[in-house]
Amino acid sequence: MSKPNQQFKITFWGVRGSIPCPGAETVRYGGNTPCIAMEVGDKNLIFDGGTGLRVLGQSLLSQMPIEAYMFFTHTHWDHIQGFPFFTPAFIPGNQFHIYGTVAPNGATIRQRHNDQMLHPNFPVPLQIMQANLQFYDLEVGEVLQLDDVTIENAKLNHPGEAVGYRVSWQGFSAAYVTDTEHFPDHLDENVLHLAHNADLLIYDATYTDEEYHSKTSSKVSWGHSTWQEAVKVAKAAKVKQLAIFHHDPLHNDDFLDQVHEQVSAAYPGAFVAKEKQSIDLMAVGHHKIEPPSGSNCVKM
Repeated sequence: MSKPNQQFKITFWGVRGSIPCPGAETVRYGGNTPCIAMEVGDKNLIFDGGTGLRVLGQSLLSQMPIEAYMFFTHTHWDHIQGFPFFTPAFIPGNQFHIYGTVAPNGATIRQRHNDQMLHPNFPVPLQIMQANLQFYDLEVGEVLQLDDVTIENAKLNHPGEAVGYRVSWQGFSAAYVTDTEHFPDHLDENVLHLAHNADLLIYDATYTDEEYHSKTSSKVSWGHSTWQEAVKVAKAAKVKQLAIFHHDPLHNDDFLDQVHEQVSAAYPGAFVAKEKQSIDLMAVGHHKIEPPSGSNCVKM
């Protein structure tokens, strides 16, 4: 077991893409939209605020006061729709540092969270949240240093733009690469950089190759990838574990069971992510690796 504050623990709170899909056919893998928590050393990191963020929030109520760092890949609805229901943000004494890149139209991460809670979309404004919320605009490619935890980002191929993240600490690393579409003739260099030798790669595999190239309902240019492409990236980047993520709402538990069988056969160490599944990178015996070098380092 890891000593206190000596862990790199990743928990999936929302693994679904596009829209929540609760029901009898999604019980085992879950129906909440993207949210991942990382406990890295003494830092609490949260990636994306889909409906899984609401569930994470309920689990944090026993740990107050809370200080956490929240990172958004982008602000399409499935990645922010849980934020207005994140209970710890309404409670004084909690503190959240919220990061995201500026949108193509110039909107900051604060503006976009503020706008989704304005009438007529929501009954109460952002300002009703009583926790200390600090918003920060990230530059694409910026490297953020939170004491000894390093967070990198890189631009992904997604309509309206998105970024992926890489978290590194004491030689361990995890890459969060969701909402990205692969290129037809080469692997994305930004994705390879984030995933390079990672202990865990979490990758957007919304579709299968067959669905992506369907003659009747092609998903080309929709901004998402496939599990087959995930395997290509994992092999090229030499990652230790691969998590299939951002499941299509139409993919029920039985379908995802089949994907798990196929992807784990194609790449040992691959699995299909489930809600509330946790992985401690330090506990599973990975060899330590050196994170890739970066630039534009910012220290808080």
